[in-house]
Amino acid sequence: MRRFLATASVTALALTGLGACGDDDGGSSDGCKKSDEPAKVIKVRFAGDKVTPNGDRVAVETCQTIEFIVAADAAGEIHIHSDPEQELAYKEGEHSFKIQIDKPGVVTVESHDLDQTIVQLEVD
Repeated sequence: MRRFLATASVTALALTGLGACGDDDGGSSDGCKKSDEPAKVIKVRFAGDKVTPNGDRVAVETCQTIEFIVAADAAGEIHIHSDPEQELAYKEGEHSFKIQIDKPGVVTVESHDLDQTIVQLEVD
C-alpha cells in the first residue's frame, strides 16, 4: 500500500509539473522561482545491488532545476533528505524526476533499498 501511495504521489507531482524545495537543515519553502540556470542532469543507474553514481558530490545553484534520470532493473525509491523528506518511487525502466532546492547547504540523496548514498547535492 505504501508503494502505491508513493507512486500515486509521484505521478500527481509529475502531472502538475511542480518541483519540490528543501534543504539539509530542516527549512523548506516554496521560495523557488523560475531559475535562469540550465537544469543540472544527474543520471542514476540501478543494476542489481549497485547504484551509480555512488556518493559523488554535485554542485548546484539555489533553485536550479535538478533532473534525475533514473535507469533501473527493478522498482525502488530514491530518498531526498530535505524537509519535508521526499521519496521518488520508480519502476523498472527509465524515468525522469525534477526537483529544486531553495536554500544553500548539502542535501543527501540515497537509496534506502540498497542503503547507499547516490549523490550529495552541494547547493550554493
